[in-house]
Amino acid sequence: MTSLPGMPGLPGLCGPPGPPGLLDALKDDLTFPLAWGTSPVRDPARWRRAARAAVEDALLVPAEPALPFDPVHVPGPEGDGYARESVTVTLTRRTRARGVLLTPHGTGPFPGVLLLHDHGSRFDIGKEKCVRPWYDDTRLASAEEWAGRHFDGRFPGDELARRGHVVLCLDALGWGERGPLAYEDQQALASTLYQLGSSLAGLHAREDQRAAAFLAGLDRVDARRVAAAGWSMGGFRAWQVAALSDHVTAAASVCWMTGLKQLLVPGNNTLRGQSAFHMLHPGLARHLDLPDVAGIAAPKPMLFLHGGRDPLFPADGVRAAYDRLRTVWRAWDAEDRLRLEVRPGHGHTFDSPMQDETYAWLDSVLHA
Repeated sequence: MTSLPGMPGLPGLCGPPGPPGLLDALKDDLTFPLAWGTSPVRDPARWRRAARAAVEDALLVPAEPALPFDPVHVPGPEGDGYARESVTVTLTRRTRARGVLLTPHGTGPFPGVLLLHDHGSRFDIGKEKCVRPWYDDTRLASAEEWAGRHFDGRFPGDELARRGHVVLCLDALGWGERGPLAYEDQQALASTLYQLGSSLAGLHAREDQRAAAFLAGLDRVDARRVAAAGWSMGGFRAWQVAALSDHVTAAASVCWMTGLKQLLVPGNNTLRGQSAFHMLHPGLARHLDLPDVAGIAAPKPMLFLHGGRDPLFPADGVRAAYDRLRTVWRAWDAEDRLRLEVRPGHGHTFDSPMQDETYAWLDSVLHA
């Protein structure tokens, strides 16, 4: 009997010797019967409603659209062409989150961007990964180090505000002022929520829905032009909230899209627990693959951008996902609204060339 690398004590999950392991057999059972093209529903609008309902059920966290946001705004120092403020909002009956809100100088309403931070196994900063903090020197040092490592020293939120977008970025549960988590505590947090009939990934999804609704409802924002954007786990969150929220009208996802089966290989982060629970909706794979969930966003304008040498997302998984996405936008006769790019030679990064492509694409769909 064999064990999955990195997961001792779980014999027979995959591979030889003997019959196929349990993991391989369960992967073979995944047929994604609600996927577009597999589902008997042939009308794309009806399919979208059915697929979204399946995802909503898998979240395990109830929607609370009528809950007041009760925002508290605290002005900050002026930025380069934009105003800064901190904002604290109610996201669920049990959670409030503090974030940053950047507003371009000039006369609105402006297009809005819900900027969603990554995971990175770095929990002392959350929103500060995306927007340069002005309120905490310790977080500023961490943020500058993070931006230097992954973003060529740039802060995406500040760049987007300078380009004329209202930017909202909040801490997800476990990061920044809502943490910090320790890496080894993630699984315990997820397990606790499962025991309570809830879900860590579902909570993130609901909070992102609420954040999108808050941003779209601001007087300074044109509700017809609200995008979600993010890198790494932020990219996952971006296409997920675009699928689940009618307040999001476009999305840019960088370095997070794949077919699930191609991701479920020994050694991949998805099988290790811990970080995986932020993006794991129990039972959803019995119905839909990952690109099928993203496809619920069709026919909205969407950008998916990957590095050809990204070690976290095998190339065959990215290709399989892109093929699935094309079929959904094609069904809407909206292939021109879907942009699928792989940058050869780039890894798991949001470097300057990838940023410039993303910002230019957002300008093209939000300022058109």
